Amino acid sequence: MEKKQPFKSIRSFIGAKDYTESRNFYRDFGFSEIVLSEGLSYFNIADNLGFYLQKANVKDWISNSMLFLEVENVGDFLTTVHTKKLIEKYPKVKISKIVENDWGREFFVHDPSGILWHFGSFITK
Repeated sequence: MEKKQPFKSIRSFIGAKDYTESRNFYRDFGFSEIVLSEGLSYFNIADNLGFYLQKANVKDWISNSMLFLEVENVGDFLTTVHTKKLIEKYPKVKISKIVENDWGREFFVHDPSGILWHFGSFITK
């Protein structure tokens, strides 16, 4: 019988068109940054919920990157995001309205590089 592994987290890597701007954006968003090297930082928003930001401007990679972060209450979280004034600070950032899906609710944020974030919650039965 195969022994089950005690998995602890999964972390994506994303690139940035302007590494400094992206670092500032994620800190302003509410992520904590741990600088790992000159061109690599780990950003986390809660225990075991984070990603690596690389100083790598690879157009096809960046324009096709998406992340999904499940939140408890989509409406409350969208209100919190709007209070951070990210659109005013970062002209390339886009924040959508809430979308109702058959599986749950979500809204979208495009970071300064164009990385697409989905923030959503699932319908529980």
